[in-house]
Amino acid sequence: MISNAIPDLIDPLKAIHCDIRDQVVRACETSSREDLTVASMAQDGDVIYGIDRISEERLVELLTDVPPHVLIAEGIERRENPDAQIRIIVDPIDGTRGLMYQKRSAWILTGVAPDKGDATCLQDIELAIQTEIPLLKQHLCDQIWVVKGKPVQAERYNRLTGERTPLELRPSTANNLTHGFASFSRFFPGTSVEMSKIEAAFADRLIEAPADGKAVSFEDQYISNAGQFYELMAGHDRFVADIRPVIDGGRGPAARPYDLCTELIAHSMGVVITDVNGERLNAPLDTVTPVPWIGYANESLRAVIEPVLLDLI
Repeated sequence: MISNAIPDLIDPLKAIHCDIRDQVVRACETSSREDLTVASMAQDGDVIYGIDRISEERLVELLTDVPPHVLIAEGIERRENPDAQIRIIVDPIDGTRGLMYQKRSAWILTGVAPDKGDATCLQDIELAIQTEIPLLKQHLCDQIWVVKGKPVQAERYNRLTGERTPLELRPSTANNLTHGFASFSRFFPGTSVEMSKIEAAFADRLIEAPADGKAVSFEDQYISNAGQFYELMAGHDRFVADIRPVIDGGRGPAARPYDLCTELIAHSMGVVITDVNGERLNAPLDTVTPVPWIGYANESLRAVIEPVLLDLI
């Protein structure tokens, strides 16, 4: 049963997301690129850049009015409250690198779960929200949220007029990868030989051979796990696999639980997000665990792709 207090957090958390979004956009408008891109320090989860500090500081300020909780967030020291009944996991900016260079929008992520101590995990999340931080040249941006067991809701915000309109997202219904986007995450230089071998074998077995040099499937490297979830939910992508921890043994950059804390939204829309064993994605609510994951736009695609992919892995 959904904890009684959790649905009541929808509006306060949406407002916090909007405040952080606006604060970060203003910083992008007024700050130098050098200030935004300076690597200030390395946390357990990831490198922290100047632009991250803006969202982190604002997040801590805004969450003081939320009921007692344990806060788990990238770049922020874990905050405990002895009276806490809920855990809130946050990525203040997912997609920092693309946003700070104004290449692609980023996302604010929040998941809320009943407090079960350190055993609390992604599958305990009962409320999830992700909010787009737009590029300066972009006047429309989206916000999506869900309470477990309820329909997903979404709206599109117009930065020029302040208008909010309902938004309907529809995952792809395709049952193959022909003329669609299918991607393996390899965001950083030095992609291993093993990853290349898996990609090549995957294409040989699942993607129609191109004729006359014409591409019949495409890939997209969106350096944001929430952005990748969005692309699956919006019908833009059919398949995404981020299996970096499997390839490098978890030693290199990888998705962490805070990057994946809005999985409930995708799941509630029929998008299938699994681990590398074919089980629904799960992980402890922390900032350090490397998490490989695989996303399919629908069950039909999963049925076609999963046996081949898991065999290759």
